[in-house]
Order: sequence, then C-alpha cells, then structure tokens
Amino acid sequence: MNKHNFSAGPSILSEYTIKNSAAAVIDFEGTGLSILEVSHRGKEFVAVCDEARARIKKLLDVPAGYEVVFLGGGASLQFCMVPFNLLNRKASYLDTGTWASNAIKEAKLFGEVDVVASSKDANYTFIPKNYRVGEDSDYFHFTSNNTIYGTEMRYDPDCGNGVRLVCDMSSDIFSRPVDVSKYDIIYAGAQKNLAPAGVTLAIVREGSLGHVERAIPTMLDYRTHIKKESMFNTPPVFPIFAALQTLKWYKELGGLEAIEKMNLEKAAILYDEIDRNRLFRGTVATEDRSIMNVCFVMNDEYKDMEADFGAFASAAGMVGIKGHRSVGGFRASLYNAMPKSSVEALISTMKTFEKQH
Repeated sequence: MNKHNFSAGPSILSEYTIKNSAAAVIDFEGTGLSILEVSHRGKEFVAVCDEARARIKKLLDVPAGYEVVFLGGGASLQFCMVPFNLLNRKASYLDTGTWASNAIKEAKLFGEVDVVASSKDANYTFIPKNYRVGEDSDYFHFTSNNTIYGTEMRYDPDCGNGVRLVCDMSSDIFSRPVDVSKYDIIYAGAQKNLAPAGVTLAIVREGSLGHVERAIPTMLDYRTHIKKESMFNTPPVFPIFAALQTLKWYKELGGLEAIEKMNLEKAAILYDEIDRNRLFRGTVATEDRSIMNVCFVMNDEYKDMEADFGAFASAAGMVGIKGHRSVGGFRASLYNAMPKSSVEALISTMKTFEKQH
C-alpha cells in the first residue's frame, strides 16, 4: 500500500532529495567516504555549503548586504538569538500561535515587547488585522505560518513607518516568493521545506547587526557565523547536504512562482472537499487559511466519528493527519514535496468515509 506522508515536521522530503542523500551516505562525491563521516573542512563539503548558500540567495533573490548562514538549535534558539542581536529598547510582536507566543516570551528577557495584536482569545483561529506597529520599534516580528492552528500570512507586511521585519518562516519558507529587502532577519528550521531536522537557515541583513549595547556570547552572535561562513563550529553536515539536494530540485520545478502555483492548487482542492463534505469543517477564518497546514475537524453532529475516521484514513495509507495534541482534529501538511496525487488520495478517503456513514 502507498503511504501518504502528511506529517507536520519532520516531514515529507522529495524523492530527489532522499535518493541523492542516501547515495551520499554510501559514497560522498566519489571520496569513498560517507557524507556522515567526512570532515566539514574538507574541500568537497565546503563546496556543498557554499553552493547551498548561493542557491538560497538566487532562489529568494536575496539582495546585496545580506548573508545566509546555517545554524544549530532549531528555530527555538532564534527566539532568543534575534532579540540578543537586534533588540535595543523595544520590539513589536504579533501573537498568532504557539511559536509566536514562545518567541514573545524569549524577547521579553532582552527589552520591552509590544504585542501589537493577538488572536489567542479566539484559539488563534485568525490572523489579527489593522494593528499598528510603533515607529520606535527596533523591529516587528511575526510568524508567517502557524503549523498547529493552520493560519498563514502569505504576504510581506508593510509597517508603513520604516520599521523592518523579522520573520519565523519555518513552515512556509520557499513556498512563495518573498521580498527579502523588507527584512532584517528571516529564519527557518529546515524540517518542513528544506532538509531533515538538525539545521536552521537564517538570512541576515548585515547592516542590522552590531547596534546593541549588550555583550553577545560568541555562538549567539550572527556576525560570528557570517564571518566564518557557517563554519565557526562543526555544522550539521548531512542536513546541509540534503538541503542542497532540495534546492537543486526546486530549480528543476521552475522556482518559487511555479512552486507557489502547485501549492495553491493542492490546498484549494482539499479545502473545497472540507467545505463540501458534510462530515467535516475547517477550523480557521477562510481568508487566513494556510496552504501548508490544512486543519479540520468533524462537524459537531459527527464528533463521535473522529477516532473512526482517523483509523479509516490510517488504514488507507494516510500518515500523520492527526491534529496537534493541543487542538485535536486533523491536520494535513502540504509542504512543497507533497505530491498532488497524495492530496487527491486523502480527498478520496474522505469521500469514501462520507458515503459509508
């Protein structure tokens, strides 16, 4: 039976990435060594790291004055690394979910935090609108896609007063074109749309660094990693190699415009089925629906069928569609590597379950 991997993360990788990465585990670049055992200082891997950073710059059209670095610690470490490097007096944050809330908590250790808006009281079922970011803010931080709740900001906000942006794009990086020039920092854990867990991508505007008065520990200073080209300490070698394979595959697909079109199509057909099927309903405001994480539940009159549908879907080869433990229901993650055929298989499963009940 075919398996359809809708896991939220670590998540599905392209066949291209898996095959090439698996081959390198046996023999990396003809060295006779596994990618798992080579020196990160060896010329073969240095070339991998350099090419991966160059491809990211090209794919996202990163302007001059920015650098790409590979870091450890996941996006959660960025919650403190960002304010450590950027927060002088006050920063503004938008609270749209669990990870945004965690970022706010960390930032408060470094200075004043203005939470400009929050949808927490509504269980994060929408993205707040019409908020104001003070012009005295050092930066405005937001989480573009909320994996647990299924909301997404598929645009680059304009604060209107020159305040620059910082964004956690962990779960929708490379899913659409981005105007990098508006941002001071974009960061993303790799385990959704780039590579296996273990590496974090950061795109940093160099001019934003070096303006805080506090001392910054060496490992938490972006300048350290920029200067050493992600080689200050041993980087996560295998995830970076896998990331390069994914970036090559993205070029084959036609770049971010083509990828965005594919993602919109996948999400549209699944949301259409959720809206049509009398057993299910979506959980968030229609205008804020994520194209990466589609969250839905059983309609109230069919709530007692939730476990039955979960078992039915699992038996049909659907993997990882159970909703996050904090919200329940179901979640189908449609990251870039998710084929449309798998989404169609889930839709067919939903229709069959409806007919039987």
